[in-house]
Amino acid sequence: MPLKEYPAGQAFSGVIGRTFDVSEPAWPAPKRAKEGAPNVLFIVIDDTGFGHLGCYGGGIETPNLDALAAEGLRYNNMHTTALCSPSRSCMITGRNHHSNGMSCITEGSTGFPGGNGIIPFENGFLSEILQQQGYNTYAIGKWHLTPAEQASAAGPYDRWPLGRGFERYYGFLGGDTHQYYPELVRDNTQTEPEKTPEEGYHLTVDLVEQARAMIADAKQVAPDKPFFMYFCTGANHAPHHVPKEWADKYKGQFDDGWDAYRERTFEKQKKLGIISKDAKLSRHDPDVQDWGKLPADERKLYARMMEVFAGFCSHMDHYVGELIAFLKEIGEYENTLIMVISDNGASAEGGPTGSVNENKFFNNVPDDLQQNLAAIEDIGGPKYFNHYPWGWTHAGNTPFRRWKRETYRGGVSDPFIVCWPKGMKARGEVRTQFCHAIDMVPTVLDCLGVEPPTQIRGVTQSPIEGFSLKSSFDDAKAEALHKTQYFEMFGHRSLYHEGWRAVCPWPGTSFVESGLEFGAPMDHNKLVELDAHGWELYNVVDDPAETNNLADKERDRLIAMITGWWAEAGKYKVLPIDSRGTLRLGEPRPQIAADRKKYVYYPGTQVVPGNAAPRVLNAEHSVSVHATVPKGGAEGALFTMGGNDGGFVFYIKDGRLTYGYNYVADQRFKVEAKEASVPEGDHIFSFRFKPTGKADLLKGKGTPAKVTLLVDGKAVGEGDLPVTIPLTLGLSAGVSVGSDNGSPVMEASDYKPPFAFTGTIHKALVDISGESHGDPEAEAAAYLKATMARQ
Repeated sequence: MPLKEYPAGQAFSGVIGRTFDVSEPAWPAPKRAKEGAPNVLFIVIDDTGFGHLGCYGGGIETPNLDALAAEGLRYNNMHTTALCSPSRSCMITGRNHHSNGMSCITEGSTGFPGGNGIIPFENGFLSEILQQQGYNTYAIGKWHLTPAEQASAAGPYDRWPLGRGFERYYGFLGGDTHQYYPELVRDNTQTEPEKTPEEGYHLTVDLVEQARAMIADAKQVAPDKPFFMYFCTGANHAPHHVPKEWADKYKGQFDDGWDAYRERTFEKQKKLGIISKDAKLSRHDPDVQDWGKLPADERKLYARMMEVFAGFCSHMDHYVGELIAFLKEIGEYENTLIMVISDNGASAEGGPTGSVNENKFFNNVPDDLQQNLAAIEDIGGPKYFNHYPWGWTHAGNTPFRRWKRETYRGGVSDPFIVCWPKGMKARGEVRTQFCHAIDMVPTVLDCLGVEPPTQIRGVTQSPIEGFSLKSSFDDAKAEALHKTQYFEMFGHRSLYHEGWRAVCPWPGTSFVESGLEFGAPMDHNKLVELDAHGWELYNVVDDPAETNNLADKERDRLIAMITGWWAEAGKYKVLPIDSRGTLRLGEPRPQIAADRKKYVYYPGTQVVPGNAAPRVLNAEHSVSVHATVPKGGAEGALFTMGGNDGGFVFYIKDGRLTYGYNYVADQRFKVEAKEASVPEGDHIFSFRFKPTGKADLLKGKGTPAKVTLLVDGKAVGEGDLPVTIPLTLGLSAGVSVGSDNGSPVMEASDYKPPFAFTGTIHKALVDISGESHGDPEAEAAAYLKATMARQ
């Protein structure tokens, strides 16, 4: 006999008598999805341009994504925000990035409602909505939606994935990570990869294995329960990491350079119907080098960088294909609504000559061509944090202008594939309707027949700002519901309205033409001047690549669109405009704990993320570690902040106390004790970092410094650092006590990670007070021992 159920929250509908035999049970009904409700799978790939994927005419083999496109639809008019966190906030909430407080990546947040990095709870996530509809909800891979200062073990956890409606999570919380040594979180706890790079570990493979396992876990218990999976690869963001055999598949294919790639891709896009046959290709960008004039060794290097990127992309496609094959194997593919999108156009963070360490870009450190040439055989492996040059960035965004961080179409126009075999009749067609990342959530809700909730967990919800695309699934001529859309990123502004785009580039149409660099400050007077003379106008129906500026011919239309941009800016919390670029990374932000000058850390705990760690850059500081050295000695890392992209490590090797400093993989320095004699027993090992000059942040130079090594307050060695990191230690900049987990700070010849300390560490103290009271190291020892006594 079926159980009697009643809606949860309503009155009991059974009968309660004096005894069980005269009573009738009833149960609150569990949340169940509608019968036949489809699964939903978002596949978000990173830093992938309009001209990369094979199904969009690109020169990279992506047979599995191509197959999804052949069984579904390709949209040629999808738009994002030009940056990752802002775009992802749009995809998951259906609201604009400034409405989500995401004017920038979370590490670049500012103290204004449109840019504080805190997505309001009234902007519900799709995961929160579908969880209420009886769905399992999973997040895999890149997150980058938690305020960077809240990503530590101290939380709060309410803006981590599990706090925003996801039942399970496995991935990395930040903007990118090392593909061989990733910083991983499972649910709310840090975890380590189960294999090493030498054992074949790669993050993309791991993410797909975890995704399959999560789906299988639930489906074997409740086969009819649908899932929503938000699957976000680390690919194709830097570092471009891939096993060598994948890169070697492309040997020689890019030897003719980026302009030739653009021409081939453009012609293929026309043949595929991705671009109209009468469209014009955007110009060769003035910031991009002329391939034909480059020396042979540079062409060889740049071609290899693109081979590695292409291999990285194909490798990602292969493993995404394994996820799709798994859905077919378990009979879930036909009724899974799949949306594939990139978060912005191809990235220019590698600079004009590419880089073996992307962290140089974030610290304004110029790349060294000779260093890059010396690294050519190892690019793609775990040793480097590599990124290709601007020429390949521009090529990857064919046919459009410019790139990520800018709101020309090269930065905001992205591939978008929708596949739902059971829910749509069209196969392999192209859709031209204007759409934006904020349209993904309302499209899903429309397909599921779910109304946006008025409240989630007691919080009244704001209106969804996007529009459903469902009407275009089976009707190529369906009216585009999304008529107007603003864009703003680092002061670069645009407005789309009914087939027209007005663009106000900042710092200009190119760095060469403006004479300015990315992050150039824009004051109020300059903004007024730009509104008077800086706007361009394009009819993107006839001129999708923005090649014919009609500002002078269509002055009235342009003025109306400028006015429209300001109206949208007021509506969606866009102001104030902030063009400062990487300088925003150094902005002071509220911390979970009260600001202090002394920090105590413990071994065996989670890594403390860089944004919650002591601010040691360009400042006097000391680190003291209370440790016990057993008989026969010990070795290993005592204290670490950073990884192979930059940072420092305090360690013992071959009986010698050592301080190692990695200046954005450009130079590495070591300060060693004069004698190789580390005493046995209980001791305080310290180093003192004392600045000896001034920093030059805009030129990528932190303060020079003198480093002194001490044992129990007695100096045992000292040395000078001619230059240090100015702005950010790197994406692996967290505090680790007793090991150097992940990618190592120093070279493989120095040690291999995790280089765990073989003695016993009790506690570590970081002192950033800069105070000197006679003997600061003795004070540190007393402080440590006093805190030990309180345990």
